[in-house]
Amino acid sequence: MNVKQHTIKSPVSISGVGLHTGVKVNMTFVPAPPNHGIVFQRVDLENQPIVEADVDYVVDLSRGTTIEKNGARVSTVEHTLAALMGLQIDNVLIQIDGPETPIMDGSSLPFVEALETVGFQEQNALRNFFEVPHSIFYKDNEKNIEIAALPLDDYRVTVMVDYNSPVLGSQHASLTNINQFSKEIASCRTFCFLHELEMLQKQNLIKGGDLNNAIVIVDRVVQDHELEHLAKLFNKEKVEVKKEGILNNLELRYKNEPARHKLLDVIGDLALVGRPLKAQILAARPGHAANVAFAKKIKKIMKEASKNQIPHYDPNMPPVLDVNQIYKALPHRYPFKLVDKIFYLDETTVAGIKNVTINEPFFQGHFPGNPVMPGVMQIEAMVQTGGILVLNTVPDPDNYWTYFLSIESCRFKRFVVPGDQIIFKCELLAPIKRGIAKMQGQAFVGNNLVCEAVMSASIVRKDTGKSL
Repeated sequence: MNVKQHTIKSPVSISGVGLHTGVKVNMTFVPAPPNHGIVFQRVDLENQPIVEADVDYVVDLSRGTTIEKNGARVSTVEHTLAALMGLQIDNVLIQIDGPETPIMDGSSLPFVEALETVGFQEQNALRNFFEVPHSIFYKDNEKNIEIAALPLDDYRVTVMVDYNSPVLGSQHASLTNINQFSKEIASCRTFCFLHELEMLQKQNLIKGGDLNNAIVIVDRVVQDHELEHLAKLFNKEKVEVKKEGILNNLELRYKNEPARHKLLDVIGDLALVGRPLKAQILAARPGHAANVAFAKKIKKIMKEASKNQIPHYDPNMPPVLDVNQIYKALPHRYPFKLVDKIFYLDETTVAGIKNVTINEPFFQGHFPGNPVMPGVMQIEAMVQTGGILVLNTVPDPDNYWTYFLSIESCRFKRFVVPGDQIIFKCELLAPIKRGIAKMQGQAFVGNNLVCEAVMSASIVRKDTGKSL
């Protein structure tokens, strides 16, 4: 799995019709900066509103996954998201001029091929994996659906489907390495049963349906007049049934193509948790509603874990900002340069480290013979870490200062002494308004919380001295 975040090297477009709306749509993938995430933009609507690929914005699961925010709705996002997850693309803006992504051939392959034509760009930011801390289970007794996520230092997915159909039978599919997605899973198309077609048609759906973009499984005897009706429905001269029970002599790409497509859907729907996962996913008879319910459960656990989670620091990984880049970003100089490295940074959270040595100048006069790092210096280092976060929210950070305004609920839990490595974590408590940022700051040594505080800072322009 990629360690660093990736985007695409240049924009690439794809066009087609929506499966259910039948509306022709153009969709353009645009490179995006680190920590941007996957965001859709309805360029056909006034003000071109955006909607993030987030499970909190799911509004409909009737025949696919639909997200909506502030009037911007995008339907059937799962195949697009699966392609991005399979290619390990973290940051992209998806501009779309219609209400539904194009169905193409019913798989993720056209999206994968389009993205591969422009290539991928590694970015100077680490991926923010969510490592499942313990087994997570979801069960729908009525539909006999079970999904589980088990701890694993990798991402693997196994799916089983069983529809009590003599044609489809019981099928399994597994993805043991995300790098296999493009060749083993991406080309697998969506499917439905013949009895579902008439229901979907009566619901005024599948207007963009075609026998080339969906596998139609026939699990009963079909009369000639029914085949004639289906031919008219799909604008075909003739519709036939293969002996395997598939309409129009369509050749399966894999014997277990339906199970592989369900695995594709699981990957696409779980992308809505907003972070790449490290887990073993096991799913029995999954569907979009179950997938999204499970994604919500994972996201809830993710939020709870992040409240007092000690940021994971791997010294073998390259920093987001090294000491020289921090030196450039902040105005502080010796002996007040108190942050050595920033190893995580996104729109709301930053994490950095401070290596405490006996050579720190404050140890000369602060408890001589019993060196303890002054609490005010711990807070200063925490504020500097938060300053990096605040400056990351403005488009031209070189033109701004950040000034410390207030501190609340400050607590010192343990002594910090020479030889300690402090991990600082600062997280925005609310969106920045009128140039004022409020953050929750924490400092850890090993597994111990050593201090915490709620801090406020102001963003001020260097040239005018006015707040943002």
